Amino acid sequence: MHLCVNIWYLALGLINALESFFISLGFFEQYKDLDISKVKYLAVVIDSEEALHTLKVLELLRWLAAIGLKKVCLYDPEGVLKRSNEALTLWLKSERMSKETTRDPLLEQKYLSLEVISFTDAKHAVAKAANVLLKKHYLSANSEKTELTESDMAEALGAIGYGAPEPDLMLIYGPTRCHLGFPAWRMRYTEIVERL
Repeated sequence: MHLCVNIWYLALGLINALESFFISLGFFEQYKDLDISKVKYLAVVIDSEEALHTLKVLELLRWLAAIGLKKVCLYDPEGVLKRSNEALTLWLKSERMSKETTRDPLLEQKYLSLEVISFTDAKHAVAKAANVLLKKHYLSANSEKTELTESDMAEALGAIGYGAPEPDLMLIYGPTRCHLGFPAWRMRYTEIVERL
């Protein structure tokens, strides 16, 4: 039985690999035109081990910019990407300068907007938002004690500067099938794709 299951998964893996190969060669018409305009904001969740490879992250950003994405959020739980933010910023500046020197109309698009966050950002945001809600709903003399709603939390997060948009698509690069601590209030309606 175990052998049959292993053979089945091997066959499925080969079929998926062949399908990916044929898609990349352009044999399937439905995959020829990628409509990237539907993805207004992309989140990329990277495991901290993978985030240590800054060149691979830069290669991923270059590829995302090449396909036309405008807004990207990079997240890793331990803040490795935040510590390498200087290298990422230098890359963005160099890309902008190289696009400004070439006057090719295909390259004249808006630049890639990059946001780099980590788990500590989410933790601080929730703590600050809780303080705002406490002061607004429970410590003020003229307010009555009401139940807090999702919109109250969203309003508090926006008031303290953490009301960033929700990604349309989230790519997860990591060893587990989870969002690795990405702020939950920013992915209510986000489509998640995992790559283990």
